[in-house]
Amino acid sequence: MGELIKIAYSSFKIAANVSPGEKAVPRLQYLLRRSGKMAVLACIYGAMNILSFVALRNISAGMFTIFAQLKILTTATCSTVMLGRSYSMTKWRALISLMMGVLLFSEPIWNNSERSKSPEGGNVVLGTMAVLTEVTLSGFASIYFEKVIKTDPEQLGIWERNYQLAFGSVPIYLMFMMYDGGGDVGFGGGWSIVAMMLAILGAAGGLLVALSIKHGDSILKTLATTGAIVFSASLDHLVLGGPLTSIMMIAGVQVVLSICNYTFDQTPAEPSLSAPSPPAQRDEEMQKLNSGNKK
Repeated sequence: MGELIKIAYSSFKIAANVSPGEKAVPRLQYLLRRSGKMAVLACIYGAMNILSFVALRNISAGMFTIFAQLKILTTATCSTVMLGRSYSMTKWRALISLMMGVLLFSEPIWNNSERSKSPEGGNVVLGTMAVLTEVTLSGFASIYFEKVIKTDPEQLGIWERNYQLAFGSVPIYLMFMMYDGGGDVGFGGGWSIVAMMLAILGAAGGLLVALSIKHGDSILKTLATTGAIVFSASLDHLVLGGPLTSIMMIAGVQVVLSICNYTFDQTPAEPSLSAPSPPAQRDEEMQKLNSGNKK
């Protein structure tokens, strides 16, 4: 349902932005024919969902939470490799500090005796490999989407890419539904006002993530996500009486400081080494220098 909402809203935005004399329907059809790159991303997201299920069936929720924090570093590493970006040591230290802060903030999950138990009959090696692969794909998918948005020669808009991605995701989710047989409530069952609100919020979250990558980058999106974890946990404590231990409060401060250290880092980029002058050019420069000294 969330993907269908994305399709409807993206189609509305595309139709509102078409040039005069151009019709929206041919434009949408053209986008579907050119949606191969987003179909790849939809398949990656589908694989990540499957890997998450495999991991949680074989390792504890605590172990899964610990490994999931590596998304921060895999995103930065993929950004360096795929986009050629370089980050200062201050930024790397801030990202590592952020990862440790989020890990400490989730201490009630991984330090819980019930949640630390691995599922019966689970394969720890398989579960660990699944979550590590999922974490790596998460970093790759974020940077892949950013690269397509910002460097693709077609230069399609953010709503056009979201339209393509949502259309590519719908068949994958339908396959999940068919495989599961509709779950306990059957196909189309279990809907309520709360469920519909969650579908709308999920669709809005996906669109906002795409906008944050478009106008910022994947690292800033990761920073915002980790900050949201602290914010939502604080609301959970105030509204629903959720846990907020002294360790969580200290870790929350560390998360905020790490975000500030990364965001406000003013370390200049390292100057590139200039290529050595050719021999003939060096001789000419030396002659000019000697003639100047004689004068």
